Amino acid sequence: MRSKARPLLTYTILVIIVMVSLGILLAQLTRSYFITILEERISVESEYFVTYVEGFLQGEAVTRDSLNNFSEEINTSLVFVSDDGEKLIDTVEVNEEVNEETKDRIINLVNQNEEEMREGKLVEDVFYYPLPQTIGDTSGTLILISPVDSLSNITKNIWLIIGMTLLIGLIAIFFIGFNVFANYIRPIRAAAGVADELAKGNYKARTYEGHFGEAGQLSRSINILARNLQKMTTSKGMQENQLEAVINNMGSGLILIDEKGYIQLVNRAFIDSFGGSRRDYVGFLYHDSIPFTAIHETVQNIYMFEETVSETFILPLDIDRKHLEVTGAPIFSDRKKWKGIVLVFHDITNLKKLEQMRKDFVANVSHELKTPITSIRGFSETLLDGAMKDEQMLVQFLEIILKESGRLQSLIQDLLELSKVEREDFHLTIEQINMQNFLSDLVPIVQHHAENKNITLETNIEGHTVVEGDSSRLKQVFINLMSNAINYTGEKGNVQLDFKEYEDHVIVSVKDNGVGIPEEEVPRIFERFYRVDKARSRNSGGTGLGLAIVKHIVEAHHGSIQVHSEVGRGTVFHVKLFKEFTNN
Repeated sequence: MRSKARPLLTYTILVIIVMVSLGILLAQLTRSYFITILEERISVESEYFVTYVEGFLQGEAVTRDSLNNFSEEINTSLVFVSDDGEKLIDTVEVNEEVNEETKDRIINLVNQNEEEMREGKLVEDVFYYPLPQTIGDTSGTLILISPVDSLSNITKNIWLIIGMTLLIGLIAIFFIGFNVFANYIRPIRAAAGVADELAKGNYKARTYEGHFGEAGQLSRSINILARNLQKMTTSKGMQENQLEAVINNMGSGLILIDEKGYIQLVNRAFIDSFGGSRRDYVGFLYHDSIPFTAIHETVQNIYMFEETVSETFILPLDIDRKHLEVTGAPIFSDRKKWKGIVLVFHDITNLKKLEQMRKDFVANVSHELKTPITSIRGFSETLLDGAMKDEQMLVQFLEIILKESGRLQSLIQDLLELSKVEREDFHLTIEQINMQNFLSDLVPIVQHHAENKNITLETNIEGHTVVEGDSSRLKQVFINLMSNAINYTGEKGNVQLDFKEYEDHVIVSVKDNGVGIPEEEVPRIFERFYRVDKARSRNSGGTGLGLAIVKHIVEAHHGSIQVHSEVGRGTVFHVKLFKEFTNN
């Protein structure tokens, strides 16, 4: 409020100073003017006054009464003081406007300033004019004293006029100032306030536009500027959010390095791959933040050749490894000025694994097919060379050929089965399965095999639980698991089939106390053709594809399979199946 009233107060004080100065100037000019007029009048009439005084002092026709009357008529007192200080003439007593005290003061002033004897002076409201004269043998000073009440009245009138003018002026200034403040100063201040808010980033600030003239134009321009800034900020914010969302949700890691080698941007995928947080990278030199020589060389090649470079390197992660392909490209401005480089990291681990799986699959299939085919061909050639004439050898060789052909057939059948369950259009025939009855029907199938090895087969599958699934495919799963448990358990061992029910799922466990699986081999047992003990697996008639088929069938039911094993103490497989089958 104080700042708003400051201009009006300043203008008011300025006007008061001007008006008071004008009053003082007019009063002084009026005073000087009156003194000049009186001096001229008395100077002209002085000879006439001197004649009267000479006539009185020389005893001629002028008497004291006539002299007093004369002084009273002209309203001017006459005082003649000799050089000896004697007052020879004094008509002050007939003039009521001049008192004795003023007269004595004037006489003292005249005696003190003899060199200014020809100048009139004003003492209070009385004007005196000294005239040095020699009348006869008497020398002295004739002092003409005249009251000037009109001068005081005029001065009062001047100050009264100035006061009224000042009052009217102040009122006019108030209204004019208020109008100027309302129409110009206040809009400008409001616009300045909005400009300050805009400078602080508050682009929602607005000012009133109902003013006219330049102030109104300023208000409208400020509001237009605010709206444009708000639109630009909103648009820029949306673009930044969209760009940030795109960069952070990229499946590939991204890093932006400026022309000096400092990291300016990293996305979420990059942090997920390399670890740490944004503050560990942004603002630091790339070779200090990224401890991989392959990346350093890629960046240096881009700086050196100024062209797109692609490299492949391996990123070690604890006990695992991740294969990354980094593609880097230089960044130039519109004027071909170097701005930095951008690196994109593509995770090709799955592609590498797929390629390795394909190589392993071809190698394993070739190896698995080679053994029975070689055996069949070798024994066939032996028979053709004459061994078939020996009946005992003929029967033995034919049995070996039959066994190897059966093994070959089993291998091909498992390959076809695995290929079928891995296809995207693999179809399950979903039905309601009573799990207790279902598992009970499977036990007799493997019971004979267990009895041949003197293995005890225990079951704990009580209850009545209905699960949705494909019974024929689930039959493959549990027969395979129980057969493996029997195959890898020594004589007089124990195999246990357990069933547990939960709110929305069931868990079927197949447990044995056989040879077990080494801990480092457990993650690989579901790979195709992978065998922990290759010689033992072949002797048991396994193809190395059974667990791979089991895993695919369980996952097709949206379930899961887990393995816990200790070498020499046995293995347990847990199959989790949901009661309701969903296609999501």
